[in-house]
Amino acid sequence: MGVKMKITVIGGAGVRTVIFINGLLKRYKALNIDEVVLYDIDREKLQVISKLCRHVISRNNKELELKTAHNAIKAIEGADYIVTTLRVGGDHSRVADETIALDAGVIGQETTGAGGFSMAVRTIPVLMDYCEIIKRYAPNAWVFNFTNPSGLVTQALRNAGYDRVIGICDAPSSTKFRMADALGVDEKELYIEFFGLNHLSWIRSVKRRGTEILPDLLKDTGFLNNVQEFSMFDPELLQTTGFLPNEYLYYYYHREKALENILKSGGTRGKAIEAVNMQMMEELNSMDMDEDPEGALQTFLYYMAVREHSYMNIETGKDKKEVIHKGRLEVPDGMGYAGVMLDCIEGLQSEEGGYLVLSVENDGCIAGLDNKDVIEVTCKVSKAGIRPVPVGEVPEPCYLLIRLIKLYEKLTVRAIETKSRGTAIQALTLHPLINSYSLAKKLVEKYDEAYGGIF
Repeated sequence: MGVKMKITVIGGAGVRTVIFINGLLKRYKALNIDEVVLYDIDREKLQVISKLCRHVISRNNKELELKTAHNAIKAIEGADYIVTTLRVGGDHSRVADETIALDAGVIGQETTGAGGFSMAVRTIPVLMDYCEIIKRYAPNAWVFNFTNPSGLVTQALRNAGYDRVIGICDAPSSTKFRMADALGVDEKELYIEFFGLNHLSWIRSVKRRGTEILPDLLKDTGFLNNVQEFSMFDPELLQTTGFLPNEYLYYYYHREKALENILKSGGTRGKAIEAVNMQMMEELNSMDMDEDPEGALQTFLYYMAVREHSYMNIETGKDKKEVIHKGRLEVPDGMGYAGVMLDCIEGLQSEEGGYLVLSVENDGCIAGLDNKDVIEVTCKVSKAGIRPVPVGEVPEPCYLLIRLIKLYEKLTVRAIETKSRGTAIQALTLHPLINSYSLAKKLVEKYDEAYGGIF
């Protein structure tokens, strides 16, 4: 019998927490976890989400102990693992971030470009405060940062000396799952190597039972069209680069299409998510969740399915017409960030370990980057630690884009640390989705105005 462990979720009122708990139920005993604490500053939403989580636990006849906390120190104290999944300013700040960018004629997206910059500026100081509490009250805890923009935020926290912070993102694991599905194989049969930065990465190797199949996949337009992440790209582009792309590269490779589609839609992804979340909370608050917990859960699952099926629709101009039947929905198995985090915990507790895509310090992995640069890469995770799989030199088109975005990230972190408007403008000027001093200056002024003097 192992030592019992505690997971704390900072931002526990987030809608993904229910799915996180469901994923944990299948594995908590094997991972020696017996307690989960949800903490959030939004007490009303936390109450709703925690009730849904408790119902998920009880309908599965599990004994996992779920607690809520209204005090950050109490939530963090003694935790072995901590997830940070914050949205500072709530959904409406995302809408403001994206709208201000669009009004300036650039892509409005919460993690990429101007929107990601604004979110980072609001978020990093708050996470720094939490990390100070963690350093004092749970100094040995592993911190899994799922807060967007995940790579940039993780870079800031690592720069500040919080060396047990790992950036996690569910995009690579979701891509692997869909690739396996398109190939009709179990995902465990595939070994996939990613390299780059969070939301700016490429797949450079796909092995099925040890045999390299990437060149064949790049020629297979049927396969490319059957995988959501790849179907939005021109197949000739993928054959030219020789890699399979992270879906967020769509904003770079098809920038004018993305911008045109967003403007044509008359809204933004943030606005769509805000509307879905508001409708969901309104409906849940009107229900007697204690009297009909399953009805409440089905309502929640319906809105989560609506949200999931609308992913990237606005940006790509494609509308996936799928009928969602409320009342007959299963709780997703937690493949998302929960799966990445739990796979990482399992790896850290295992001698043999396994391979995962994480945001970690470069440490010589990609040639030409600083050792302290946070990259997103396939890592071997075991009791021996987290070791990036060596990549070496990468083709110049990828390398130049990685270097440029990494410089933008580092300047953004410095701007936040020093509250320097000039450095903030310099950061956005360099970003390829902005690429203009006058635009960068205008954006910094608008975000500063919207959030009450951030610089």
